[in-house]
Amino acid sequence: MSSLIKIAVDAMGGDNSPDKIINGIIHHFTNNENVFYTIFGDEKKIEYCLNNKINANNYKIINTLNKVSSEDSPLEAAKRGKDTSMWLAIESVKKRECDIVISAGNTGALLVISKLNLKMIDNIDKPALSALWPNKKGMSVVLDLGANIECNSKNLIDFSVMGASLYKSLYPQEIPNVALLNIGSEELKGNETIKETYKILNEKKSDDYNFAGYVEGNELMNGKVNVIVSDGFTGNVALKTAEGTANFITEELKNALDGSLISKISSLLNISNLKKFKKRLDPRLYNGAIFIGLDSPVVKSHGGTDYIGFSNSLDVCCRIIKGNLIEKIKKNI
Repeated sequence: MSSLIKIAVDAMGGDNSPDKIINGIIHHFTNNENVFYTIFGDEKKIEYCLNNKINANNYKIINTLNKVSSEDSPLEAAKRGKDTSMWLAIESVKKRECDIVISAGNTGALLVISKLNLKMIDNIDKPALSALWPNKKGMSVVLDLGANIECNSKNLIDFSVMGASLYKSLYPQEIPNVALLNIGSEELKGNETIKETYKILNEKKSDDYNFAGYVEGNELMNGKVNVIVSDGFTGNVALKTAEGTANFITEELKNALDGSLISKISSLLNISNLKKFKKRLDPRLYNGAIFIGLDSPVVKSHGGTDYIGFSNSLDVCCRIIKGNLIEKIKKNI
């Protein structure tokens, strides 16, 4: 088992769990037999969903009937959480029984319980919530997406290093371009914190990333930068705006396809391109936010995703462990 990637799975978090979680594991296992899943949750429900569809040597179930609900506040979840599937999954990583933990449950509770159980990496003051976004040339890492509303220049510099390390873990052959999300591209634009961060990063030399200055909101998807850094307030607004825009475009595209006879004929002529476009906007392909800065990686799957989205989050877990994310951060920080 030592050569297997060991993933702790909270099977009870998110919509339609544990069904979608287990179906996600089954789907993931079809192409990833070098993984061992420690599954925390209701054993009877989990066994029923598994139905012997993955090798018995690649999983074990920790019977856990209590769970963190979506309605729980982070404080409530932490107070009563020591026998929940989320708490025990995180604790298994703390005890080094597993390499990484994933949950589709309550985001606030996951962040708080993770911080209570896991230590910070030395010299990092705050952890950050990061995620993958599509761009014209591939993918970008964006952080922070809401874990820290207020940040100083030290935090933003740490986020830059952590984001670049995450990108290198996922895409080891590439050198990322790091940029600060700002209201303009000129050095004089922005508040004092972001200008101070710019100055320090501009003078700081690194073999692991290139500092590309500022990036504006309308340039996030052009592919010129691979790591986009901001405080949690700004990053969360950018995330929700991007999600809303993608949903709007998808809905309008669907309405157009269901419209007049002319539009239907036109869509049939362009069906291949339309399918490619729709796939690019499929949020399941980019599912899996990463809570980084702690001494073990924590992955948050979207609570409303389906089993395909959860399977993609499991794939992110594997790539993080194969890419030695934590060691990269420790080295670069």
